[in-house]
Amino acid sequence: MKNLYIFFLITILSCSSNSTNNTTQATANETDLYFPPLNSSSWDTKEISNLNWNENNVQSLLDFLNEKNTKSFIVLHRGKIVIEHYFNGHAENTNWYWASAGKTLTTTLTGIAQDDGLININNKVSNYLGTGWTSAPLAKEDLISCKNLLTMTSGLDDSLGESVSPENLQYIEDAGQRWAYHNVYVKLQDVVAQASNQTWTNYFNTKLKDKIGMSGAWIMLDDLNVYFSNTRSMARFGLLISNNGKWEDTQIVSESFINDAINTSQNINESYGYLWWLNGKNSFHLPQSQFEFNGELIPNAPNDMYAALGKNDQKIYIIPSRDLVIIRMGEAADDSNFALSTFDNELWEKINLIIN
Repeated sequence: MKNLYIFFLITILSCSSNSTNNTTQATANETDLYFPPLNSSSWDTKEISNLNWNENNVQSLLDFLNEKNTKSFIVLHRGKIVIEHYFNGHAENTNWYWASAGKTLTTTLTGIAQDDGLININNKVSNYLGTGWTSAPLAKEDLISCKNLLTMTSGLDDSLGESVSPENLQYIEDAGQRWAYHNVYVKLQDVVAQASNQTWTNYFNTKLKDKIGMSGAWIMLDDLNVYFSNTRSMARFGLLISNNGKWEDTQIVSESFINDAINTSQNINESYGYLWWLNGKNSFHLPQSQFEFNGELIPNAPNDMYAALGKNDQKIYIIPSRDLVIIRMGEAADDSNFALSTFDNELWEKINLIIN
């Protein structure tokens, strides 16, 4: 990803962002889940003192985030902003890439398309894209369902680079028999576009983005469709998912689909749902490895946390037991990475000093 190209795209998107200025103090009942209004700059806040958190440790967290190349950081409690901070020249209306954290946007649109009766995730991908979308033998290609793409169990070779052209999608094992972190998931965007008879962007905008007041846009980078937005838009999406796919009184994506998405989706990698990473399991697999690691994905994080994790430490953490949604955007905290990194555990050590 070329830094100059990214900066150019971010600048363009920032000019058209509809996101937000600072906020007003909360007046609603604290037991209610708050949703920021659509097409508005307002977002209610909540004082740390009202949560009995340790406010003395907040500055240490912010210093750590600044040192670790962070651009933005938001903590929501029951939808209201408790912490919001921008670093290193980033601002509230500045856009940044979600990287693979945006996989969960594809998950959600896939669920919406299924709710709309356009697709069934148990159907084979070739039902929607036709045969020959891979280089696998037809009998093996026909084994690959949309659900296999959601769960990273396509059986296609993950060592051939980022391209998802047919010649780069080669058979290595039967679908469902191998977990491997692979860009082939993006074919779900083609499935949804074909089934809806719309462009992916149009279906996304009308079915998700506009309904929850997100800003941003999909941009093609290095053969992948990558989402760029400001940080509050990422927080809006996290809030939607934390409420089981419901925004205020409107069910955007079915609760049953979200429940499936945020629980173990196959029997190989316990810590993976439908493109969501899951904490609190007994073992996990990592990108570019077939090794099973024992223990939790992020030991310092709550057991019930699930997360959207993107390249170079783009993060959406959702913690149902604590009513929290936490967002981090920025450059890689340390070394470049695909999704999970040592930064996750270090960051949670700092967060715990505040919330516990």
